[in-house]
Parts: sequence; C-alpha cells; structure tokens
Amino acid sequence: MQSVPPPNGHWLENLRSRFAPEDKTTGVTTEAGRNRAITLLFVCLIANGIGQTLMFAILPPLADDLGLDEFQIGSIFAVSATIWVFSSAFWGARSDVWGRRPVILIGLLAFGISTLSFAGVMLIGVWGWLTPLAIYVLLIASRSIFGLFGSGAFPASQAYIADRTTADERAQGMATLNAAFGLGAAVGPGIGAALTVFGPVTPIFFVGVLGLLSAIAIFLLLPERTAPHKREIIKPLSWLDPRVLPFVLFAVVQGTAGAIPIQTIAFLIRDTLHTATADTQQLTGVALMGSAIASLFAQFVLVQRFKLRTRFLIYSGIVVALASNLMMVLAVAAPNYGLIAFALVLSGLGFGMLRPAFAAAASLAVSPDEQGAVAGITGGAGASGFIFAPLIGNALYGLGISLPFLLGAVLMLGLLAYMLTSKSLKDAMMRDNQDLAPPDPPA
Repeated sequence: MQSVPPPNGHWLENLRSRFAPEDKTTGVTTEAGRNRAITLLFVCLIANGIGQTLMFAILPPLADDLGLDEFQIGSIFAVSATIWVFSSAFWGARSDVWGRRPVILIGLLAFGISTLSFAGVMLIGVWGWLTPLAIYVLLIASRSIFGLFGSGAFPASQAYIADRTTADERAQGMATLNAAFGLGAAVGPGIGAALTVFGPVTPIFFVGVLGLLSAIAIFLLLPERTAPHKREIIKPLSWLDPRVLPFVLFAVVQGTAGAIPIQTIAFLIRDTLHTATADTQQLTGVALMGSAIASLFAQFVLVQRFKLRTRFLIYSGIVVALASNLMMVLAVAAPNYGLIAFALVLSGLGFGMLRPAFAAAASLAVSPDEQGAVAGITGGAGASGFIFAPLIGNALYGLGISLPFLLGAVLMLGLLAYMLTSKSLKDAMMRDNQDLAPPDPPA
C-alpha cells in the first residue's frame, strides 16, 4: 500500500501524529500508535452498546404513555434491523474505497443524530404534543437513520483492525470491538437507572451526545496513513461468493441462536418463577448483566490474554452455547433462578468466544482489499438474527416454554456439523496459524 503524506503544517495531521505517532522513516504508524488507535476505537464504540440496552430498557415501559402497543414497539426495532442487514454490506464495501475513517465517522454521526432524534420524539410524545400514529412514524424514521447510516461504523472498524493485524492477531483484534459493545451493554442499565432521576428520556439524550462526541474524537485523532486498497469497486463482493456464502449462513444461524435467549429470558423468569413485574425486571437485569460480564471475560481474557486459536474458540463457543440452551430446557422442567442465570452466563461466555473468532475467520477468507466488504456482509447477516429471533422464538414460546431453547440447541448442533463438513470454514480457521495466502477472488 502506498503511504499518503500529510500536508505540511496541517494542524489536524499534527494532532493525529501526536496521538498516534508514525515512524519517521517509513511513515507507518508505530506499534504504540496502533495500540492507541485501537483503544480509541474501543472507547468510541462503547456508546453503541450502551444505546442498545437503553433502548430496550426505556422505550417499552413508556409504551402506554406514548399510546403504542407491544407490536409497534417491536416493529420499530425490526424495521431498523432489516435496513441494517443490507446497508451494512454497502458501507463495508465503501470503506474499501473511501478509507475506514470516513465510514466510521458517518456511522457514529448517524448514531448520535438518530439517538437524539429518537429521544426528542419520545419526549414530545410524553408531553402529549403528538398523536400516537405520528409518534410511531417518527420513531421509525429516527431509528431508521441508525439502520441506514449507523450500520457503517462496525464493519469499517472491523476492517480497520484487519488492516493492522497479522493473521495470528486477528481474533484478538476482533475481540476488542466485540468487547466494546459488550461493555456498553453491561453498563447501560446502570447508566439508565442513574439518569432517569432527571427524566425518563434523559439517558437516551445522554447516549446521543456520547455518540456525537465519539464521532468528533474519531475525526480528530484516528490515524489512517495508507491509501484505500481499492480506488473503485470493479466487481462488488457478493453474498453468494463461494468464499463468503459459508460465513453468511453461519452468521444468520449464529445471530438467531444468540438473540433467542436475550429475547425470551424475561418471559422465562416470569412464567417459571411466577414473579411480579418489578421482580421480573430486576431478576432479568441481573441475569443479562451476568451474561454481558461473561462475554467480556471471554473477549478480554480467553481471547486476548491466552491468545487461543480461532478453531478452538469457535468449537468451544458452540459447545458452551449448546450447553446453555440445554440448561434453559432443564430450568423449565425444574424452575430455579440460579440455573436460569447460570445458563445465560454460559450463553454470554459461548458467544463471547464465538463471535470474534468467527469475524477473524471471515476476514482471513478474503483478500486485503475486501476486508470492509466481508465485514459488512457478515455483520448484516448476523444482525438478521434480531429479526428472526423475536418472530420464531416468541411463536415457539407460545406453543411451549422450552421450545425456543430446544431450537437454540438444534441450531448450535447444526453449526457444529457445518463446521465439520465445510471446507471453506475449516480452511479459513487454519489461516491464523499457517502461512497461507487468502484465496483469490473468482474470475
């Protein structure tokens, strides 16, 4: 890659050079500078994780005040998730052409604007200044800004990490990004509880401002001293590309299986332990926080410190997530909160190992100039789980409490069988410990 020299005396480049210095001879960012840049990405992406949990925690209890029902609340997030599935691939590919920093910046700006707009509509709705129909439409529009433009931040960040890590460092780098989201999800409920004393919508405003501040930090400090791998997209990376399709299928199944416990845990606690609404909310919050902490342990300790191989992480993550679903089934037969909470902790641990290792394997399956595209495609495929999980999981739950978790177990067994039979997946997993070049794109 050709180095892009900064303009002499340009204050912005000078600021970035002080934050993440470059080698004066080669013009390449030093290792210390690279670590600072990755840490900056980590901090700036925490806001996304906080926003996700706050939205689910704050909007549903205000549904009656806004005049909305449960279906409308769910559809607001489903519309955004549907847009995300397809826009993520677009922005990932754009980052291969424009560079990573511009797309990350667009994504974080969109997240901040979307979140502030969402909070503003909620506040106006609580004041009674709009009809329920107008509130519903405006909430969908506000959230869709995030789905349409905010979806670029994560795949571009993932590609930024891929550009700056070797094959054997890839899983550790991807774990950093997943840990940022997990940490935000873990602290989100606490931040929400603390800020609601200033008003029910205040936490959402806070996260929106945090998103804008993160965008400013990326603009001012994040270095990107190499030209994009591609000057134009001659042939876009396809979802059906034989190097990519196995990862798309894997991501859809993994995303659905990972979302089912999160979507149904509150119902499971309520219906098996027969708790009141307030107790259900409290017990659910504690269990979800335990799951988030277990995921962080997997990403910070198991992946980062022990530097476990991609192959081991994926197989172990599948087995642990399988055990989690079977434990949920057991909890239905013998109701016990400790068992339910521990099962959710295992779910967080399993997917905490699985997700970064899968992202690393997908990254290693394609060439360096396709990193953004593959991150966008697999990220969008994984996000589809948040569309399928509430539809399939809730429908099965109505037929039998244990059925969603039996489905989760079947899905994990399916992934295990797929791993054992797919040559593309096995080859990609071996690239983190062998000097293998990524496959050439098909002619």
